[in-house]
Amino acid sequence: MSDELPEDVITLIDQTVHEETADFPVERGYVWTACASVENGNPLYWDETAAAEITGGPIAPLSMLSTWFRPHHWAPGRDEPKLPLQVHFDLKKRLNLPEAIIAEFTTVFHEPVRPGDVLTTCQRLRSVSPVKRTKLGRGRFWTIDVEYRNVRGELCGVESYTGFGYNREEAAA
Repeated sequence: MSDELPEDVITLIDQTVHEETADFPVERGYVWTACASVENGNPLYWDETAAAEITGGPIAPLSMLSTWFRPHHWAPGRDEPKLPLQVHFDLKKRLNLPEAIIAEFTTVFHEPVRPGDVLTTCQRLRSVSPVKRTKLGRGRFWTIDVEYRNVRGELCGVESYTGFGYNREEAAA
């Protein structure tokens, strides 16, 4: 593996890529199913009056932000399955790092997601480290932000992923 970062990867840093619109709108049935599965009785998700008083209407739980963008494995007319976090897979391929883990994940929330919203998302590569050696192998760390916006263009949240792509056969002793 070359220690030099390819120019096309350097050019990708801080660029917006993989802009997409969700395949389906936010719906309360998904919210209720998710809340029921973990016995989340927060009235914001169940009670119209409480939601109206507290948040100006129904909202989805913060933890469901990426739910609205998890692609279905199959859809009519789609030849290949969609992958979430496409930049991660692009980097693995481009840098010839077949193995990868997500080493850190954070989310910053902004505007609430509401039933009926159709979210849009984009991905942004924030950084790629020099070559590092870890117990997993020799590779690079990268940080990717995924931004989510509602139909009004308001920022709903940003997920930040730090991944480590590596070659297992070069693992440290």
